[in-house]
Amino acid sequence: MLLLFLTSLLWAFSFGLTKQLAGLDGAFISAARLGLALIVFLPFLRLRGLPARARWSFLAIGALEFGLMYLAYNESYRFLKSAEVALFTLTTPILVTLVADALERRLRVQGLVAALLAVAGGACIVFRTALVDGTLQGIALVQLANLAFALGQVLYRRERQRLPGVRDVELFGLLYLGAIAVVLPASLLRTDFTALAPSTTQWAILAYLGMIASGLGFFLWNRGATQVSAGTLAAMNNAKVPLAVAVSLLVFGEQVDLPRLLLGGALLALAVWVAERKPGASHAIDPG
Repeated sequence: MLLLFLTSLLWAFSFGLTKQLAGLDGAFISAARLGLALIVFLPFLRLRGLPARARWSFLAIGALEFGLMYLAYNESYRFLKSAEVALFTLTTPILVTLVADALERRLRVQGLVAALLAVAGGACIVFRTALVDGTLQGIALVQLANLAFALGQVLYRRERQRLPGVRDVELFGLLYLGAIAVVLPASLLRTDFTALAPSTTQWAILAYLGMIASGLGFFLWNRGATQVSAGTLAAMNNAKVPLAVAVSLLVFGEQVDLPRLLLGGALLALAVWVAERKPGASHAIDPG
């Protein structure tokens, strides 16, 4: 769980930086970040001895978890305010636990309760009554991004169990290759490169977000996902919310609603506690 917490903290610092990329095409931002992440991990890629099925599986997981997720997420900003996007991403814990249960043909009530608590904790922090005018198309795009990210996390956990002798760092280049295969064509089709003129600061931010926030961050997150239960993974998907607000307060000096932050953080902590409890026989329903 430590890796998931550290990654959430890393991503919490990234929100303020991402705001500085306003005006750049979303598909270009996705391609730049994932391209830089690929450069970081490509030297570690080891295909020798890796079954063809596993190669294609990890390429597909990367295309789904990072490629499709980024495209849908960035596209949603065309229809929603940033605060609305933050609100509608909160469903990810529920999707993670439902996807994991569906693949295992069982329903773990304990994991679902933990996910619901995580959603409640995140919503307590970011929800505002004004956040009700988002378009259906924008909401659908965010949910598509959430589902792609949830599926990718769960499938990565499952596939890694079949390769106990392989290190994560030797596989991750495949994930970013799969992601690039999705976002690069989208950028080539959509981005107006003649009008693209990122500032020096924006290039520096892209470098950081690509190599550190996306590259190292996704690697640590997926590695951490293999070390915890599906319920804990689901709950931790919203840990970045209180951390991002806390960073905004402590580092960037922004005003925050402290009671909401404390209550939301408490609910998320409770979600993790519920997920980490040893489940009893009544907590799982197996349809057989």
